[in-house]
Amino acid sequence: MSNAAYEPVTVLLDWGTTNFRAFLVKSDGSIIDEKEGDRGIQSVAKGEHERVVSEALASWRAEYGPLDILAAGMIGSRNGWIEMPYVPTPAAAADLAAACRAIELPEGDRLTFLPGLTDPTALPFPDVMRGEETQLVGFGLMRDMIVVLPGTHAKWAEIRNGRIERFRTFVTGEIYTTLANHSFLSKVATAERDHATAAFAKGVALAQEECARAGGLLTRLFAVRTGWLAGTITPDEMKSRLSGLIVGWEFVEARAGGWFKEGDTIAVVGDDDLVEVYERVAAAFGLELAPAPADAAIRGALAISGSRLPAAQ
Repeated sequence: MSNAAYEPVTVLLDWGTTNFRAFLVKSDGSIIDEKEGDRGIQSVAKGEHERVVSEALASWRAEYGPLDILAAGMIGSRNGWIEMPYVPTPAAAADLAAACRAIELPEGDRLTFLPGLTDPTALPFPDVMRGEETQLVGFGLMRDMIVVLPGTHAKWAEIRNGRIERFRTFVTGEIYTTLANHSFLSKVATAERDHATAAFAKGVALAQEECARAGGLLTRLFAVRTGWLAGTITPDEMKSRLSGLIVGWEFVEARAGGWFKEGDTIAVVGDDDLVEVYERVAAAFGLELAPAPADAAIRGALAISGSRLPAAQ
């Protein structure tokens, strides 16, 4: 063990369905090191999670001694290691902290599972999130704001009076992936999507077009194919056009659901290129943008765990 062991560190696990990510951070949230792999929970058998964590973090444990680990995301789902409860909205950081659960691991590590969040006002069933709640807390709950969290299952959340008031899920990324890889488009399209192209922007514009004869999303999706048949859309533009249409339609639905109106200010929170994509689409819908930290998930996990850590079980 090196002298580095005297520096307090925390490991943050973002353990999702398909990927395993771990961040070694200082108490101020700055990242010292990170690990990433494809051992998502869907590829780890029940009873094997402890071994996977032990092996993945062995080098950090050798350097720093027993680790303080925070686990968020799908690792706390019904298909994960331990099923954590969903805290109902409206919820503050302290409410999330109170629902945490800590366990001691054989090699001396302490692992704290963070809970998920549920919105019981959603119809027809309560909505849920796991992991994104750390991003919301990390963004900050002191400003009344609509916050968009892009992803496979994008979230729109309202922060009000220091709490996460409500949220809704849009399966934007999953719909795109399914159609791009397993539909009529997959047999014709010759290039991956490019969010910076005119084809993507035209897809957004197609979603915005207020024309009853153009139909809803299902009709406009088929227009990506008919545009190719008409010679207007080339095969290398099809996936970009599709992506623009689907992301644009997310904003159309959000607007119809009362999440924003033209001229409002929203924030887009995330740590990948989808943030820039959503910011570009937000601007196309006449929205102003509030700044957001790229490390919101790390800030939020540390804030939740620092509010109140339960006794180890």
